[in-house]
Amino acid sequence: MPLPPSQTSAVSQQLCDHLCRHHLGDRHNVELLIAGLIAGGHVLIEGAPGLGKTRLVRNLAKSLQLDFGRVQCTPDLMPTDITGADILDSSGNFKFVPGPIFKQVVLADEINRATPRSQSALLEAMEEQQVSSGSTTHQLPEPFFIVATQNPIELEGTYPLPEAQLDRFLFKLELARPSVATITQILNLEQSSSSEIDVTITVEDLAKLQVVAKEMPIADGMTEKVAEIICASHPDDPNAVGEVRDNLRCGASPRAGLAALAGARALALVRGRAHVAPQDLKDALVAALRHRLILRYEASAIGINSDQIVSAMLNSIPIE
Repeated sequence: MPLPPSQTSAVSQQLCDHLCRHHLGDRHNVELLIAGLIAGGHVLIEGAPGLGKTRLVRNLAKSLQLDFGRVQCTPDLMPTDITGADILDSSGNFKFVPGPIFKQVVLADEINRATPRSQSALLEAMEEQQVSSGSTTHQLPEPFFIVATQNPIELEGTYPLPEAQLDRFLFKLELARPSVATITQILNLEQSSSSEIDVTITVEDLAKLQVVAKEMPIADGMTEKVAEIICASHPDDPNAVGEVRDNLRCGASPRAGLAALAGARALALVRGRAHVAPQDLKDALVAALRHRLILRYEASAIGINSDQIVSAMLNSIPIE
């Protein structure tokens, strides 16, 4: 049975509080990460080394008592290193040995260091929640959540994710450099003896949260606004703002709109609301669109980013 609204709100906020005790000064991205899990999607995290990306994902899995798997992406990583392979055993028969993708929470660390061939090994798993080996299809566990990280600083020896791979991620999160106060808290936390995560939330609770999130009410007017924004993200659309026409090669697909709505519903749940508020939808749209808008080379060269384009669209088509 679904949890009552009050209990649902308490469970989701408790999970967020757990993670915020160990990933300090960035509640916004913690909320979006949890919302991505509750919405049943996958999340791409971009940030410089040392900002706690791996620790955040590991603590999320630990808080929910989920199996955690980690793949360190390198140029020599093979697809079977991720998915597993059929191995000839001592009796002369082939036996499938599952790879690290067969975990409930999988961290693909520095995914842009893997070759396109290995990156594509994640496509079927992320979209279909299954892995094919030979003529056999193996189902992945429930829940199944992939978090990929990438380092935006280093370019040598990296392989930018193609648009088809990026589109598989519900959200893209960007971790900013912490403030002096936050760094001081981090240093004090590392020196303290208490660094364990208090486990009080179960997989069953998560499954109930996912059911409730799908039924979260959202106004029809908000859905129409999302459709308008998706259309206006294309440079040839008559309602496209100047920032879109001047800086984008290609806009977002309907899948981006579905991702924004699913993410907004889950985000409202994490924030303890009984319905989707305009701010929930705005935050979800930024996270859902920033990796789906294809910038022109000239725009990237002068430092324009997708968030600025999304902000211009939200100003032109306000969500209230």
